[in-house]
Amino acid sequence: MTRKRYTQAINEALHEEMARDPKTILFGEDVALAVFGDTRGLLAAFGPERVRNTPICEATIAGMAVGAAAAGYRVIVHMLFSNFIYTGFDAIANQMAKLRLMTGGQIDLPITVLAVYGGGASQAAQHSDSNHPVLMNLGGVDVLVPATPADAKGMLKTAIRNNRPSFFLQASGLGAINGDVPDGEHLQPLGRAAVVREGRHVSLISVGSMIRATQNAAKQLEKNGIDAEILDVRSLIPLDEDAIVASVVRTGRAVVVDEARDSCSAASQIAAVIADKGFSALRAPVKRVTVDNMSMPYAPNAEAAVFPNADDIVRAASSICQPESVQA
Repeated sequence: MTRKRYTQAINEALHEEMARDPKTILFGEDVALAVFGDTRGLLAAFGPERVRNTPICEATIAGMAVGAAAAGYRVIVHMLFSNFIYTGFDAIANQMAKLRLMTGGQIDLPITVLAVYGGGASQAAQHSDSNHPVLMNLGGVDVLVPATPADAKGMLKTAIRNNRPSFFLQASGLGAINGDVPDGEHLQPLGRAAVVREGRHVSLISVGSMIRATQNAAKQLEKNGIDAEILDVRSLIPLDEDAIVASVVRTGRAVVVDEARDSCSAASQIAAVIADKGFSALRAPVKRVTVDNMSMPYAPNAEAAVFPNADDIVRAASSICQPESVQA
């Protein structure tokens, strides 16, 4: 194991996969400058034929990705901020997500789209969306939300090698976190959630960027006699429904923590899965901790009031874990 930053682990995965397959190419907004550090050094290592800056035109970028993948390349696209996915959505929703079906499986589209998502850094409304629910609804792409450096590296390498389009969403608040990353070849299968902390009284089901707030909440809950289990979903499409239900069966209670807006959030889908497949195990209603149905404010104090935090999670968990019930 080696300690690495989240962004460093992503950069290492990109270097390894481009070195592994000469048909793997990277293009996008400011990939040469490497604004976030995740594409640093790739232009120098692999040259302008395989690493290219693009104009700020996401409709063109998304269309290029579909065309290049259909022509036999393994494509990595950097959209910079996830909000920019919206302006490339025609090619994403009508081509990238559908062409394999519409060609009867004749076309594979090995495309991995990288984008930084979420609030917490005062980047204003047009740079702070957590738009994974929109992508989850397309029905033809994988949606990945790794929360640790090890998962970031392992899941990115797996996504790049897949012949299915994937959206690899990097939480803006996790770029500098450190964690152990396995040495050598490291591939993380998609669709497998991870139990980060075992517990008896309530399952805190964390989506992507919310892992730190969830871990802090579990520490606070422990002081109040509530033993919280933490489940990191890792990916939303595919979603590890078995692990989610198994956790709720162990604890009898669930709080789903998701940075997306509340309406039609990933938290809503996960809550529906629990109600459908784990209802008999529930001792209390499923609670969701999400963002209000509004755009993320720019002012730090206003953003902090909207952004989910450990106190929000503690309140939600405490509301379904009364002292007499957790002792039962």
